[in-house]
Amino acid sequence: MVYTVLAFAVAGLVVVQAAAIAFAVFGLSAWIEQGGTLDAAAMQNEVTFPGVVGFMIHGMFGSMVIPAVALLLLISSFFARTAGAVRWGLIVFVTTAVQVALGIFAHGVPQLGILHGILALVLFGAAVMAGLQGRRKGAAVTTSVGVETAAAPVAHA
Repeated sequence: MVYTVLAFAVAGLVVVQAAAIAFAVFGLSAWIEQGGTLDAAAMQNEVTFPGVVGFMIHGMFGSMVIPAVALLLLISSFFARTAGAVRWGLIVFVTTAVQVALGIFAHGVPQLGILHGILALVLFGAAVMAGLQGRRKGAAVTTSVGVETAAAPVAHA
């Protein structure tokens, strides 16, 4: 259950990321259209405009919150009694790590922003797949000695 909740939490946090960056960019655009000027001096003086908090949310969630939840997902995958949990936990974790790296390096190489946006969709899909994998009824389970057996169906309310 913890594995499933964490997987869907990653997916939900990716949605928050998309909403936050859209809020920030549209807020910045509206501010510029109303006469605001964005340059290095403005950036150093902490420009305020509707949506500026979106940049902060995107940065904080992307660099700290999602990686922490992805790590917890990976750790919990070793205890989940669902076939494929470790594989999907690892996919989500590695995708998150690459996503963070792209977000950092895209400041110097803006073209990486394209991959950052695409990989966000991949991360969302992987997290949803991990969550669905955790909810599977009667999924095969790998025992401590590496033998795969059928698990008893899990009753869901």
